[in-house]
Amino acid sequence: MLGIKRLGLLAALVLVGVAPAAAAQAAAQPSTQDTQYLQAVHQVNLFEITAGDLAQQKGQDQGVKDLGAMLKTDHTQLDQTVQQTASQLGVELPNEPSADQQAVIDKLNNASGAEFDRLWVTSELAGHVQAIQATQTEISQGSEQSVVQLAQNALPTLQAHYDELVQLANKLGIPVPQTSASGTPSPGGTGTESPAPGGTGTESPAPGGTTDSPAPGGGTTETPAPGMS
Repeated sequence: MLGIKRLGLLAALVLVGVAPAAAAQAAAQPSTQDTQYLQAVHQVNLFEITAGDLAQQKGQDQGVKDLGAMLKTDHTQLDQTVQQTASQLGVELPNEPSADQQAVIDKLNNASGAEFDRLWVTSELAGHVQAIQATQTEISQGSEQSVVQLAQNALPTLQAHYDELVQLANKLGIPVPQTSASGTPSPGGTGTESPAPGGTGTESPAPGGTTDSPAPGGGTTETPAPGMS
């Protein structure tokens, strides 16, 4: 009888311990901001891996080929962390590029030579501006520490990519949108048409949202920013 009572007591203690743990797990669910950022940056990575392959295969300029290889490597590594973090938090990730991303990929597939290089660099510039803005938004507005940390680690890489793209654009004579990656006017620019990163207004670039990136010459570009659909 004493053994049975002990078993009953142990079972009760186990149940008492499980209840708070389950409640804590439920309370730790990521916010909409954190969830959308993970999903958006994963789609960015899907696009960049594909676009990196295309740059290596179809780029006319060696700089396009080399930068495409670097972007593919970096975004493959970044996506490993994204997938691990999403798995730990129970966030379901998309398994294919967005419609906007696919539209850009289709255009790249149909382009060749100097036209391909121009389209690739232009779409990469627009995409990285918005990826950086979405990452800055996560850093300032995210609530799940592991996702915020991921964004903080990704930001320097994204900014380095943007700087490399600007240098390549200048080398190839491709106009650079008059908006810097930080969302501030570039030298000689009159302002930015893109939402300020980390803003709290309705025009803030929520991860997965769409914005109009300034096109070369000050207009808006019809090229979708990869991943920010």
